[in-house]
Amino acid sequence: MPAEPLNPLADSSDPPRYGRVAMALHWLLALMIVTSFCVGVSMVALPFSPLRLKLYNWHKWAGITILSLSAVRLLWRLSHRPPPLPARIEAAMPGWQLGAHRALHLAMYVLFFAVPLLGWAYSSALGFPIVWFGVLPLPDLLPVDKDFAETVLKPMHKAGAFTLAAVAVLHVAAALKHRFIDRDGLLDRMWPLPRHGRSS
Repeated sequence: MPAEPLNPLADSSDPPRYGRVAMALHWLLALMIVTSFCVGVSMVALPFSPLRLKLYNWHKWAGITILSLSAVRLLWRLSHRPPPLPARIEAAMPGWQLGAHRALHLAMYVLFFAVPLLGWAYSSALGFPIVWFGVLPLPDLLPVDKDFAETVLKPMHKAGAFTLAAVAVLHVAAALKHRFIDRDGLLDRMWPLPRHGRSS
């Protein structure tokens, strides 16, 4: 598989960087997931109103967009091999950290798909079809079954969303550790801004 182009100005001591498409997908998904989670938590506390209905629609549209972008990101990753961990960084990481690193990434990819799919199924089972951005009607994933929606799908969607939030917090904490404690340059691999004193 072809590797993503790396920064041609980086010297051999710099960790190889992800390509621009991978970076764009990473940060766009991060922004959308944080926004969608905040909207989701806020909207359930609102009384029934036009604002609550609007936020529910926005939340659903964001979920379908996250699902679509996750599929694009997965296909891109499968066809453009990500840069490996630099040997010096991998050698400095204890085995449990390497295992946690891989487990967190796998969990995030699973949840990128599971959470919006559960939300889509929940909406379908409630009898509320999703019309993406008010333009594109999407098929129902399940027949209407409100009891199943409320007792099974709703708790699963909520649990998945909070699990994804927790995994994301751990991911950010690990990135900050590498940036401010280890100072090994690992965060630069996915940081979209140029390295200090260099152009991208």
